[in-house]
Amino acid sequence: MLADPREVSRLWHVTLSVSGAEAPLAEVRRALEQLAHDHPFLLTSRYANDHAEIRYWEEARDLHDAAAVALRLWGEHRASAKLPPWEIVGLEVIDRPTYHQRIAEGYGPPPATALGVHPF
Repeated sequence: MLADPREVSRLWHVTLSVSGAEAPLAEVRRALEQLAHDHPFLLTSRYANDHAEIRYWEEARDLHDAAAVALRLWGEHRASAKLPPWEIVGLEVIDRPTYHQRIAEGYGPPPATALGVHPF
C-alpha cells in the first residue's frame, strides 16, 4: 500500500523577520543564541538592536503546517529564550527545490554557510 502523499513530510526553508523597540545588542545576541539552542534546526540568525532575521529548515507535511510553526516560534520561545518583545514583520516559507533553484539561478539568499548568530 502506498503512503498517502499528504502525510509525507517535506523540508521547508523558513525566513522569519522580527522587529520592534531597540534592545541592547548583547541581550539580543544572547537571546538568539538561546533560541538556537532551544530550536536545534535554526541555521543562522542576523540581528541589530531593533530587528532580526532567522533562517532555518522546518520539516512539515505542507506549507501551511510549516508557516504555522514559524508563526508560533517567536512567541513560544519569548519567555524561555528571553527574546525581545518584537513582532513578526515578515515570513517566507519555500520548499527545498525552490530554495535550491533560487541559489542556482543566483537570486536567492546565499547558502547559510556561516551558521550561528551574527550581526547584520
